[in-house]
Amino acid sequence: MARNIDYGNLMHRALRGLIQEVLEDVAQNGLPGQHHFFITFDTSHPDAQLADWLRDRYPDEMTVVMQHWFDGLEVDDAGFAVTLNFGDSPEPLYIPFDAIRTFVDPSVEFGLRFETQETDEDDEDEDEPEDDPAPKQDAEVVRLDTWRK
Repeated sequence: MARNIDYGNLMHRALRGLIQEVLEDVAQNGLPGQHHFFITFDTSHPDAQLADWLRDRYPDEMTVVMQHWFDGLEVDDAGFAVTLNFGDSPEPLYIPFDAIRTFVDPSVEFGLRFETQETDEDDEDEDEPEDDPAPKQDAEVVRLDTWRK
């Protein structure tokens, strides 16, 4: 079996490491200047922790904003915990880095989008040759015009 360097997964891990480093800095020093984050994540991820009413309301994905008020930001190697306000109701969340689909800081026009990971079902077809000439991307930089009003 031929061995290949999996650049997609390597980049995927590196970009999630970037998010981890940014959040660790914010946990220690707060948000500088006008920086703020829109973070969209997969609410069905097995390690995501959120209130049942939030999971019911957002069964697939949810976008949270870290800007004016957030509390208890703690970052570990797997993800981060934060308490955010939902209509005057503070709710704790734990968001695994692997659950993040987009990370955007509109104040500096920076954004990342992570493509959905392939399922185990795709791994079962490993013996079949791939006919797809275009490699699948695990992450990409996104245009911020998507979020502009």
